[in-house]
Amino acid sequence: MKKKMSIIMMLALVALLPTALAQEVEVTSLTRLLEGVEGPAYFPVLNSAGDRLLFSTENGALKLYDFTDNVTTVVTRDYVAGNDACFGGDGKVYFVTQQTGEDRLIYRTGQCYDAATAAVTRLTEPHHGTVKAVATTRGGGMKAPGADRSWASITGNGAWTEGNRVHVTVDGKERVFSPVDSWAGYLWASLSPDGQRVAFFAAGKGIVVIDLRGQVVAMLGNYEMPCWYNNDYIVAQHATDDGHQFTSSQLMLLKADGTWSRELSKPASMMMHPTCGGGKIVCTTIDGLLYELHINIYQ
Repeated sequence: MKKKMSIIMMLALVALLPTALAQEVEVTSLTRLLEGVEGPAYFPVLNSAGDRLLFSTENGALKLYDFTDNVTTVVTRDYVAGNDACFGGDGKVYFVTQQTGEDRLIYRTGQCYDAATAAVTRLTEPHHGTVKAVATTRGGGMKAPGADRSWASITGNGAWTEGNRVHVTVDGKERVFSPVDSWAGYLWASLSPDGQRVAFFAAGKGIVVIDLRGQVVAMLGNYEMPCWYNNDYIVAQHATDDGHQFTSSQLMLLKADGTWSRELSKPASMMMHPTCGGGKIVCTTIDGLLYELHINIYQ
């Protein structure tokens, strides 16, 4: 009798399994941001609360939009390359400007913007070579990849890439990993909200998720620009090109364990450069149109 009951229970569980595991996502709202107020906007970056947004203008100036006050502020009119700006854990903006010197070489300067005082502080002198803005849970700082050099104390937890290495700081102590082979290196490293995993892009491999010991815990597929939506999901870009220009680009929602993926926009939408914070997603299009998305994930 017990054996018969066990079989019945197993059959019932199997019958329920597809329903229990089935997941879907719905885009509940899609809103154009700063329409008629700003020109083309690129490389959006949300803070963790989702109430402030960084973006680059067509000429490379860096601006900050406050959702609460509905006000846009110029952080700098100097050129800031894409992905060279971030929010630190202290709420300040860390960014790198570029200038061409009299010797025709490019010099980069690390700087910090405090929205509370509207003050910009120079963190480095102009440096010929790469300078990278690094966000951490306690603040931010600047690193010079390829050299044992940093500016501003990098404390707390954070992650960044250098070539085919991913650097992870845990309580200010740096760890360096090369968990997968990549013919052209790594990009776009970020910590999960709980600080326990790092997602990054490896050329030829796609999005990789590792733990704080550098062990691969998931491979999410050949997508780009991963950003953590929450501890369980990642939003990424899936773009195609013909070798000269983009032919399609869409947003994807990926489960961080690699078991599930769904599209948030169609390939023809040309949506790219996703960023997440405070339960919202912001992206831009190939034409520089900013959009805010809200989603519902359900079973």
